[in-house]
Amino acid sequence: MVRESSVRAVGWARSLPVSSGVKAARDWTRGHLESLGWTTTAPETVDAVLLTVSELVTNAHVHAHSTAHLVLTWDTRCLHVGVHDSSTDLPTPRPASTERTGGRGMLLVDALADEWEAHPCTDGKTVIACFRPSAPAPDDAGPAGPEAAHKDTEQAD
Repeated sequence: MVRESSVRAVGWARSLPVSSGVKAARDWTRGHLESLGWTTTAPETVDAVLLTVSELVTNAHVHAHSTAHLVLTWDTRCLHVGVHDSSTDLPTPRPASTERTGGRGMLLVDALADEWEAHPCTDGKTVIACFRPSAPAPDDAGPAGPEAAHKDTEQAD
């Protein structure tokens, strides 16, 4: 008998136009990490996630000149932080340079995330970073369990 596996997950999504700024992305993300209890149980992971969100949304705004579509998905093992933008250019970590003031974002993401990857799409690309909390998290998909899973599609003000 073949046993089907199911994935329980909770997720949130938000579009962040260039005019919204990166702080809006960090604040929105922090609120969802608080709902998972991570600000208490995994504060180092929260810091890593927030810095990664800052870098990925900044890349979408500055390099792609695009709205950043930020999606957070928690599947009880990994928090997937995805940012989609309209550029088809895939990011690559560049060596640090004393000649440039920028260009270290993906090096930070590489150092902070447990893993990351970029996927080309017909309308741009999506960069996804995975974070496993540094402390044990609850076994359910969130504070209210998997039945509370929802997709929050707030628009930036």
